[in-house]
Amino acid sequence: MATFRPDEELPMRAHHLFAAAVLALATAAAPVPAPESAYDFTMTAIDGTPMPLSQWKGRVLLVVNTASFCGFTPQYEALEKLSETYKDKGLIVLGVPSGDFAGQEYDDNGKIKKFCESKFGIKFPLAEKASVIGPNATPFYKWASAAMGDAAVPKWNFHKILIGRDGRPIAAFPSKVTPDSPLLAAAVVKALATN
Repeated sequence: MATFRPDEELPMRAHHLFAAAVLALATAAAPVPAPESAYDFTMTAIDGTPMPLSQWKGRVLLVVNTASFCGFTPQYEALEKLSETYKDKGLIVLGVPSGDFAGQEYDDNGKIKKFCESKFGIKFPLAEKASVIGPNATPFYKWASAAMGDAAVPKWNFHKILIGRDGRPIAAFPSKVTPDSPLLAAAVVKALATN
């Protein structure tokens, strides 16, 4: 009959604990790699469905934080025209409604969608209402800010971030740079010409 010998049991227990710890570390979730491009992000569309930006891989994105009750809201018309002009060449205009600036957006995504379609005939994709600044900013906006610095941080509604075909940010434009301005048009044309 075997007898219990603490001096033999202790090393065996230590071995099992060490093995369990190694196994736990090996099977722990690997750290998620940092996003390298805009295509690594998924937003939520205004209708509540997932909107992976990877669906537009290889295209140029113009991401705009929008609002329904802003002095810059008429820019929706020029954004739609820009989208129509260049969509066949590879441009995607993406609106991200936000109430971050003076609460100038509806609280309801359905009302935002209806407003955009009925007032401006918007056909380009819209994300759901989201935060674009500060600690609650969406992951896309945090990434853009980290990649481009202060230029990518919206200071007001209708700030624009231009993303190249490789998914990396090219330029950012403040609210006063309208979608039909020569400066923005030139940047879009140059981005579209890059393969």
